[in-house]
Amino acid sequence: MSKVIIVKLTGAGNRTGPFTIYDDLENVLATDVPKEQLIIGVVYTVDDAVTTIILQSTGKCHTVISITIGTATVEELAAITFTEINTSSLWRHLTNTLIYNTYYDNIEPYIIEYPFFYQYHDEILQNVKDFSRVYKYLPIPDGVFNDNAQIQTDNQYFNKAILYNGQQSTGILELVAKPINNLKEYLKYPLYNVESKTITYTKNDSFYQYNTFWSLVKNKSIPLFVTGCESLSIDKIINQANMDYGKRSFKKEPLRAKGLMVRHILDNASDAHIVSQFIITPAQISYK
Repeated sequence: MSKVIIVKLTGAGNRTGPFTIYDDLENVLATDVPKEQLIIGVVYTVDDAVTTIILQSTGKCHTVISITIGTATVEELAAITFTEINTSSLWRHLTNTLIYNTYYDNIEPYIIEYPFFYQYHDEILQNVKDFSRVYKYLPIPDGVFNDNAQIQTDNQYFNKAILYNGQQSTGILELVAKPINNLKEYLKYPLYNVESKTITYTKNDSFYQYNTFWSLVKNKSIPLFVTGCESLSIDKIINQANMDYGKRSFKKEPLRAKGLMVRHILDNASDAHIVSQFIITPAQISYK
């Protein structure tokens, strides 16, 4: 036999959610349920033997809530209101030398942006050459930090890049290391994803270098970026609705303007310490 239950959230913090919902018989009822939906109330059908519903927050705030199944009238359900609950806590950062940009048990993006401004003529961007040192820290058995417990690596770098000016944008460029001595794998790039394009980078003479980019903007009268509400530290987010990540065989518009912004992002790892030195953007004058 089965019964119908209503799961309704009465209180949570602003960093809580989305949720995975399962019962005490370890049956998963739903995944990635947003907090807003649970505030309204969600209906599920469970076995008669179920006595408890468990809500597990899978977002940045990892919490688990157990709710005992009870009974309530229609009036009592309607009277339930949601209250936002935010409690303060003390966290210690940078106590583990093996991780760099992890905060509150989450990898936070390391973002650095370089502005370039040309002189009289518009210039066409050719490629990007970045002189950065990437360090990886090693375990310290005695627990006492020392500057020698690190190595400089060649196989880690920023995993995303965005190149743009006032009217053009490459969208999100996902950066992967160029396959070495494997022409078959190398010829697979660039990869055209739904909301990004994957290209390769190389490291030569201490420079990380990449190209294979062009403007993907559909409509120059629509903003290139939008503002998110999750974090005030991230000032702009790609307006994916205005990006065309297709092959654009005959519409590969080069980045041409009197200025250029190069934004590098590392958001898929925290064991790499990138020390950015300087960046070069070779360009040629565009006469018109």
